[in-house]
Order: sequence, then C-alpha cells, then structure tokens
Amino acid sequence: MASEITPITMPKFGLAMTEGKVAGWMIAPGKPVKAGDELVDIETSKITNSFESPASGILRRQVAPNGETLPVGALIAVVADASVPDTEIDAFITRFQSEFAANNTSDEGAEAAVEPTLVTVGTHTLRVHDLGTGDATPLVLIHGFGGDLKNWMLNHAALAHGRRVIAFDLPGHGGSSKDVGPGTLEFFADVTAQMLDHFNLSRVHVMGHSLGGGIALTLARIAPGRVASLSLIAPAGLGAQVNMTFINGFIEADRTRALQDVLKFLVHDKSLIGRRMTDDVLRYKRLDGAQAALQAVAAACFPGGKQGDDLRPVLTGGQVPATLLWGEEDEILPVTEADGLPEAITRHVFSGIGHMPQLECASDVNGIVETFLKQHDH
Repeated sequence: MASEITPITMPKFGLAMTEGKVAGWMIAPGKPVKAGDELVDIETSKITNSFESPASGILRRQVAPNGETLPVGALIAVVADASVPDTEIDAFITRFQSEFAANNTSDEGAEAAVEPTLVTVGTHTLRVHDLGTGDATPLVLIHGFGGDLKNWMLNHAALAHGRRVIAFDLPGHGGSSKDVGPGTLEFFADVTAQMLDHFNLSRVHVMGHSLGGGIALTLARIAPGRVASLSLIAPAGLGAQVNMTFINGFIEADRTRALQDVLKFLVHDKSLIGRRMTDDVLRYKRLDGAQAALQAVAAACFPGGKQGDDLRPVLTGGQVPATLLWGEEDEILPVTEADGLPEAITRHVFSGIGHMPQLECASDVNGIVETFLKQHDH
C-alpha cells in the first residue's frame, strides 16, 4: 500500500534554498485535500510562499509542526487515502526518515550536480540552470531587464515535473558574459536560438517576463517552428509605454538605499524588496561591463523613452499559442498594453499584484502555466 501514500517534503523554492520553516498549516490532520490545494506556508530567508498539495487524499500526518525548520527534501506530512491503515502510514514515515538520514550526504552531492553551470554559446558564455527530465516538451525561461535566472526561483523547480526546464542569464546579466552586441530584442532572441542548438532542442515552450517576454515574442517571430507555446508575463513589445524612471534609476543607482527604492517599482507588496535582494543586484551591477551592457540594452529597446519594438503581429497572426499573465498594479508596463488582442489569447490579470506575478503570486502562476503547457505539449 506504500504506493498509495504520498510523502509531502520540504520544497525547494530557490536556487540557494537549503532549508525551510513550516510557517503555518492550512489543512488540519484528518481533513481531505485535493491536488493543487494550498497545504502549508513555507518560510525561507527571502520569502514566505504557499506550497500546494501534489496529490489528493486525506492529510494523514503532519510530521513537521508549525515553526520547525527542516532541510529541503525532509518529510513534513503524509497524504493517503482513508483506506490505508495507520500501521502502514507509521511504517512509511519510519522508513522515509531512516532513508533520508542515511542518504543526506549523497543528496548533497546530487544537489551540487544541478547547480547553474557555464556553457559556451557562440561567442558568449551563459550561466544556465537545467532542471527536470521527462517526455514533455522542454520549457525555456527568459528573465527581464536587469534580472537573472534567480527571478524564476519560485517557478523553475515547480514547473520541472515531467519536463526539462532551462533558465539562463541573458548576455549582459547575472553570471553570463557582458557583451550584448547591439542590445536589441533580435540579438537576444538569436542568442536564445543558439542556446537551443547547443542543447539540441528543436522545439520548446518559452516563458518570458517583461523584456524576456519581448525576446520570447521575437524568437517566435523569427523561428515560429521552434516555439511550441508562449507564456508571457507582462511582456515588452505590445505597446509603447515603459516606466523610464525605473529603467534609468536601475542603471544609475549605485547605493543600496537608492537601488532599493527603484526595485520597489517591481512589486505591489514593497516589503518583498529587502536588503539582501538589493545587495545581490548591486553586486551584479558592479561587475565589469554590467553598467555598459544595461545602457546599451536600454538605448536599443527603449529609444526616446518608449518601447521600440511592435510585436503584436506575432500574437494576432496566431502562429504560436500564447497566454498572458499580468499584475493589475504593474508600475513598469501597464496591463492595458494587452488590450485589443485576439480572444483566443487567454489573459490572466492578478489583482493586488505588480510587475512580477511569478514572485508575488507564484502558486497561481505555476498552476496556470503548467496547465497551459500540457495543453500544447508535442
């Protein structure tokens, strides 16, 4: 009967996450739960996020009480059908705990194997984080202006169930080399296509945020046969408006307080922009070539303080299935940019959310995107 028992383990929300704290259970022991129901709040050093049940059944045991901190992968609960005897549940927990303790050392070695790596793509060195396996069509994640692959820390692993999911730092960003050529969306789309060639990926789903959404749309324009679908979060390319106070402020800020104030444009819940996150961004901005790269990208993509690329025809042409996700309180690219698109393109607007829904309402975004991807696999 062990096959009818589902272990609920401490999730891994971020690349650097090694442990999490049980901040609060939302389902009591003995109560029914459905797959996708919010089960427990998990607190990390950076954020508190809801974790959804991966299975339906009865919450038979809460192994970890509120307030307990455990390593990633540790057992925190058990879900099983009511027909599974208590003795089976107890035996399962005992066996799991014993095996987890015994394998903890080898798990650390496995963890190191899935950390980001550097790959050479043409004349560029890209930092790439490659997770997941399976028969489903792979997914590529493209971050936005000034970001890096950590922008997907609450989405990457969650979407890598049964499919390969690749996140990477764009040239000029994060741990990638800083040459951005002309700095255009087409340049970045071409580098993305070269990366697909590097990994022998002929066709992929693409999920892009902000400038990364514009890159995803550009890739679909120049190589529609390689893009199975587009999941676009507040994408560039659908209108002229852009918050240049943010763009210029991000480029120019060279002190923690000034940068923190600029980063707060990204979210509706300003408390999410903490000192640690700000310091991480500031360290990147101080790397050789980073400042010049950002200036080149801004000049190419936002000439005269407006968006320079009209990518609406990619969506109105209907060649590639697409879904839009947007925060109603977006202060960078207004949600009204999506007005007037064909009804076939589903649009999800999140109230009380800013420019980064993948951070502010990660569970909702992950659920919507996972369903959409499955509809358009192969």
